[in-house]
Amino acid sequence: MTRDKAIAFAEANNLPIVTTKKNPYSIDQNVFGRAVETGFLEDIWNAPIEDVYQYTQNPATPREADEVVISFEAGVPVAIDGRKVGVLQAIEELNRRAGAQGIGRLDMVEDRLVGIKSREIYEAPGAIALITAHQALENVTLERELARYKRQVEQRWAELVYDGLWFSPLKRALDGFVNEANQHVSGDIRMVLHGGRAVVNGRASQQSLYDFNLATYDTGDTFDQSLSKGFIEIFGLSSKIAAKRDLQG
Repeated sequence: MTRDKAIAFAEANNLPIVTTKKNPYSIDQNVFGRAVETGFLEDIWNAPIEDVYQYTQNPATPREADEVVISFEAGVPVAIDGRKVGVLQAIEELNRRAGAQGIGRLDMVEDRLVGIKSREIYEAPGAIALITAHQALENVTLERELARYKRQVEQRWAELVYDGLWFSPLKRALDGFVNEANQHVSGDIRMVLHGGRAVVNGRASQQSLYDFNLATYDTGDTFDQSLSKGFIEIFGLSSKIAAKRDLQG
């Protein structure tokens, strides 16, 4: 059945459904997020109205900011503001707190597996807050090449899950990579929830790779600046050779 015929059938047979002609949306939701499509949203020029949202408040409404500290162990959230929580508790609390600040609204035109482009409105306040905090902690604790490669793995992992391949061998293998990459992702992230954004403003970790003495521009810098000359010459040599050829041509 098409959407309008399904609604008419339900009304004619007194079937209890939330979807009506005035509220024709197709909605999927669970604790981690909410997805809304169809109805007037199928015209991708139409902006979503506030009635579409349930997990998030209007981010334009003035309100006091909410500062939160999220603690992780091996990539898993284990405490909020010093209080121990499980993963489900972390998601539920951040759904409430980030949602109250209008965080986690996404308006996307995406590519379905069958080749059709589809417009979806998402709400995922707890997920966006946790992902933002987790990425900030990774920036501090992951070695550079591992961090860069993990971004590629994240993209492929998400594609597999989106396409329904949760139990595929590749997804299972990537799970192993992600678990290994998260072994040192432990510490605290402080962030401000406000105006539709989760902004990180503090990081602390016993597993940190950040070295103040190497990073500082002030007296006490321990980085040997003389190493830069040789590095620049070697790193830029291939470009230098190519530029010389192009000038001759």
